[in-house]
Amino acid sequence: MAALEKGLAVIECFDAGHDRLTIAEVARATDLSRAAARRCLLTLARTGYAEFDGKFFRLTPRVLRLGYAWLSSTALPQLVQPFLERLSEETHESSSASLLDGPEIVYIARSAQRRIMSVGLSVGSRLPAFCTSMGRVLLAARDPDDARARILAGRPRALTAKTVTDVDALMTVLARVKEQGHAIVDQELELGLISVAMPLRNSRGETVAAFNLSAQVQHAGRVEIETNFLPRMRAMQGLLQPLIA
Repeated sequence: MAALEKGLAVIECFDAGHDRLTIAEVARATDLSRAAARRCLLTLARTGYAEFDGKFFRLTPRVLRLGYAWLSSTALPQLVQPFLERLSEETHESSSASLLDGPEIVYIARSAQRRIMSVGLSVGSRLPAFCTSMGRVLLAARDPDDARARILAGRPRALTAKTVTDVDALMTVLARVKEQGHAIVDQELELGLISVAMPLRNSRGETVAAFNLSAQVQHAGRVEIETNFLPRMRAMQGLLQPLIA
């Protein structure tokens, strides 16, 4: 099991900014010894999950099998997708669903009307939970101590001049989100972007995911969100929740 843990840590240290890594770089990123990092990388290369050009290792498309195994084994993304598409068509804005993974949210379904962020978003994309509407909905559903620990683990930093990074202030925001049942994030993730999110709960009342609508502020402000978006989202929430196990 320790070897499996190390191997997964090695896979996770590759990302958009680090698509090629040396043994030394992997060792530093994972806090493994060079020998352990080398063994993991060579094993990944031997099993087809990585390739080696003599200096750098990079992951291969075979790694997608790991993510696809989850997507194919759970009904939630397929269940949510048509509802997101309808919501997106009705509002002419982008709609997404995500889960909480540590201090981040992971997109599991998305219907995009237009590109609303400077970076592209798709299934599998990750964003910090503390400054996203879906992240705040998911954090608000956790025990406050757990939510605080996740925020601290993510080392919150300001992404815009409006980003709230103080942990105590964020905990106050989460308490308000829990009380009102939705979260609105106005240009804290990216300037010009506003987003509103609500929870998706199962039959036991547990929050299992969150969904949102995101728009450019010039297309939708808080008044538009409260008078148009939220009623449509509540209707979708009411239709979806009885279907979630």
